[in-house]
Amino acid sequence: MLGVALAMVAMGAAQAIAVPAPVKDTGIRAVEPADKVPGGFASWKDLLATQEKLVKAADRVTAAARTQDGTGFAGIIAAPENRELRVYWKGDTPERISALVGRLRRDVPVSVLPAAYSARELESEMDRLGRASGGVITSIAPNADGSGLTVSGADYGLTRSKVAGSAVPVTVEAGVTPAPASRWNDDAPWLGGAAWRNAGTGRGCSTGFAVTAGGTSWMLSAAHCGSVGQTATDPTGQVIGPIAHANTSRDVMLIRAGTAGRVHNNNPGTTTPEFTNPVAGTSATYVGMWLCTSGAYSGTICLCQVRGTNVTIYLAESAIHGLALLENPTRKNAAGQGDSGGPVETPEPSSTTRQYAVGVISLIDTSAQVPCTGYIVSGRICSWRLYYSPWSNATAAFPGIAIVTG
Repeated sequence: MLGVALAMVAMGAAQAIAVPAPVKDTGIRAVEPADKVPGGFASWKDLLATQEKLVKAADRVTAAARTQDGTGFAGIIAAPENRELRVYWKGDTPERISALVGRLRRDVPVSVLPAAYSARELESEMDRLGRASGGVITSIAPNADGSGLTVSGADYGLTRSKVAGSAVPVTVEAGVTPAPASRWNDDAPWLGGAAWRNAGTGRGCSTGFAVTAGGTSWMLSAAHCGSVGQTATDPTGQVIGPIAHANTSRDVMLIRAGTAGRVHNNNPGTTTPEFTNPVAGTSATYVGMWLCTSGAYSGTICLCQVRGTNVTIYLAESAIHGLALLENPTRKNAAGQGDSGGPVETPEPSSTTRQYAVGVISLIDTSAQVPCTGYIVSGRICSWRLYYSPWSNATAAFPGIAIVTG
């Protein structure tokens, strides 16, 4: 796999770290980054409050664009640091969409901007280029402004030759190499952001979010961490449950287990006590959003921004669809090996103690390596750029699932 790595890690090295006794801390604490808040906002809460308004408006536009009026819809960029929502549309905006935008403008600034191509046109060309590339392309995604596609490959010249006949403009990025990426002694009911290992392979990953489906309790994680029939345990060997469902094309899996709607949000180097926060619900993904990751190895890292949606990643023998690209603009760690399956979340603005589930960590870009945070394990790789499987991938893979709130 060319530089995009699955964010899991061999547990053998990790087991050298002392494992504390399980502590179920029911207290909640704010999740707020220490770095400067973008956009001149006075606080992280102020940015999140603006972002929440933009996301709710974007959800309404997206829902309307799924109807027959949406053939010209190209994409959406939420720009909280600019205090506006940007909607891109090819051709004339239908009257019903214009009326909706007019209503939304009573609460948030919304700009409707022209797009060269619709989302449907770009997705069609994505599929064609992916099939024709012969494995040269490592990732491909539509630009949210409808201007064309962005493609990556290990060899710039070869990648450019594979897209030379594209029907839409293509930006080629060289060297992007995605590859697969705990906390450490949780207990039932199992929570998100904790460490788990595959008892059959010894590989370590992170739990995502508690969900329900068909009257049964499950833990959401990343499909590349195991196969149906294998058993998930915590690092001490305690059985969490069997891997019962996995969708490799969207990199999501369900582990059958007793779960609760909370997530670990502490630095994994801080083991006494480990604190957890309740899950408030789910959030859609839009380019421009500011989010947090909370893998078991790296800990909770905020001020990461969505740079792309509907990304397809080509691995050696498979492809993963519908991913989102997330980057840490400070070029510090966003996630690393062992964080696969861990939460991608956005705090509820009023207190930042309740978390909305946005998705689960899938891949890290090994060409964007930086020093790891949290548990520093020999040979572990971390990156400022990652790809995550959004909540929409989970609902598409497992119809009827619902988030468990805390």
